[in-house]
Amino acid sequence: MKRMLSVVGARPNFMKVAPIASELRNSPDIQHFLVHSGQHYDENLSGSFFAELDLPKPDVNLEVGSGSHAVQTAEIMRRLEPVLLDWRPQIVLVVGDVNTTLAAAVTAAKLGIDVAHVEAGLRSFDLTMPEEINRKLTDSISTLLFVTEQSGVNNLKREGVAEEKIFLVGNVMIDCLLRHREAAAGSRILDRLGVRHDGSRCLPYAVLTLHRPSNVEEARTLQGILSAVSSLATDLPVFFPVHPRTRKQIADFGFECYLADPGNSHRGLIPLDPLGYLDFLSLNAQASLVLTDSGGVQEETTILGVPCLTLRENTERPATVEQGTNQVVGVDPDRILASARSVLNNPQQEHRCPPLWDGKAAQRIVQILNGHLQCV
Repeated sequence: MKRMLSVVGARPNFMKVAPIASELRNSPDIQHFLVHSGQHYDENLSGSFFAELDLPKPDVNLEVGSGSHAVQTAEIMRRLEPVLLDWRPQIVLVVGDVNTTLAAAVTAAKLGIDVAHVEAGLRSFDLTMPEEINRKLTDSISTLLFVTEQSGVNNLKREGVAEEKIFLVGNVMIDCLLRHREAAAGSRILDRLGVRHDGSRCLPYAVLTLHRPSNVEEARTLQGILSAVSSLATDLPVFFPVHPRTRKQIADFGFECYLADPGNSHRGLIPLDPLGYLDFLSLNAQASLVLTDSGGVQEETTILGVPCLTLRENTERPATVEQGTNQVVGVDPDRILASARSVLNNPQQEHRCPPLWDGKAAQRIVQILNGHLQCV
């Protein structure tokens, strides 16, 4: 029996691994181990996702917790190495671009273990982003590169990666969304927030997510974003599930004045605790507009057909702009507000589903993994 080990650590990882883990249950010749680094350890950022996504309980939780990029990456490597030495998988699967991704890939590669990278090839071309560094380094040491969109294939070829290592398979984030869309429709989040009436009709509202260090750790940038969105929130409520890092920065900078009373769901920029996957999917699916700095949310809104404004100067997911509902608007407050009001005043948008975003990416990945493991 072949042994494969997947490593997850942060909220987006769980959504990407869940469809693959499910598909691997149909491959009895592969023994699949799951390791949780503990990079995200808050229940709403981690624990609830395993139950909602039907992810198996991790075989090991490294319980790394928070820390600087260097400390967190090094600690994951230190704790993961004995696990790999003990279990000796033939391949280690990593997903996305977080510190867990890079740490696991480097640890496996140094032990001579093949690495498969899901969501390979995405590039923002901005090396000030820690995620861009993680992406490029992980790709450079991976054996199998599973790509979500054509831009990723083009980027890897441009970087000199051998064509036989590159596989355009589609998007496992979309697999996850399509598998859980019906369950998310049964979420009561909209009733709890007071925006759903007459059974299914919703009052207009927007959603904000904000977590990237470049947006939340520099006071002027964070203040500009909050100022613009709170101005928008005079037109319609904006729900803001607040990442723990962002909540701390808002408090440290004294920016609570931009937030509405959490008990008032009818006006203002309304802070919420982090949401589970199904509640968050339900909230985004009915929104008039989503503002975000998250790559995964750009992808999800493309499939949901919901207008999305990306609060960054770039995106590593150009398919969401070229074919989806996403616009990259940066962090200038005036541009954010003008773009948001333009979308709300002109809600009809043409969009297409990017190729292979059809809910079958995990099937393609597992088929390729099966073939690869037969040869090692």
